[in-house]
Amino acid sequence: MKTARQGKIHYLQPTWADSPGLQAGFTTRNGGSSRVPFNSLNLGFNSGDQASQVEANRGALARSFELEPHLLLTVNQVHGSEILVIDQPNPEVSHFQRVASDAIITNQRNIMIGILVADCFPVLLYDQEKHVAGVVHLGWRGMAAGLLGRTITAMSELFACQPGNLRAAVGPGIGAHKYEVDRPVRDAFREGVGQWDQVASEVSLGHWQLDLQKSCLLQLDAAGIDRVSVEVVAECTCCHKETFFSYRRDRGRTGRQIGFALLR
Repeated sequence: MKTARQGKIHYLQPTWADSPGLQAGFTTRNGGSSRVPFNSLNLGFNSGDQASQVEANRGALARSFELEPHLLLTVNQVHGSEILVIDQPNPEVSHFQRVASDAIITNQRNIMIGILVADCFPVLLYDQEKHVAGVVHLGWRGMAAGLLGRTITAMSELFACQPGNLRAAVGPGIGAHKYEVDRPVRDAFREGVGQWDQVASEVSLGHWQLDLQKSCLLQLDAAGIDRVSVEVVAECTCCHKETFFSYRRDRGRTGRQIGFALLR
């Protein structure tokens, strides 16, 4: 992972995304126009920030990659397990903001697909052979539901992607040392596919520290993606206030950064 610049936007870029056919990475909170506490590159409309500021930030991001703002595609993230698939040309994608989904897959060029986060983990997926990209929003519900594996399976079934050919990047999210959960989360993991015993450490009766980043990596392992093909942003969003928005640190009043992929 390295720091890259596109126009006025600095972002974290996986090494495998440095190619003519793909631009992908993770924005930070810097480089926009929103005011405190959303300063400054807040890209989330549902954050409490002024809509005009968010629109300006989203426009700045899109234009930095030589796109019109309406070609930045985000969805209505609901901590569910639905996957939006874009497999046909769409001259206008802003209407997808109303679609309830927590992952997006596409083989279409010149559309920026993105997942908004502020402690949850954004994961990027890319198959260079099939030229297909995916972005996934993973909080504890998505992890327990196996959304990451479901997205990889969908890429395989719909686009003939082979897990062994996939590249992945796990973006910035909250570290286990800052993320304490209780029994309902434990129960969801035990009933789902979250590999609870490997990602949770009990800190007091009925309370655990949950390592969502490790859960991402284990689910990528289970899907058949080689660790040498996976890159990780190590920094915790909660601990790095100067770089990332954090919902938990800022008690809900904060902006959103984005994990994005753009096929060319």
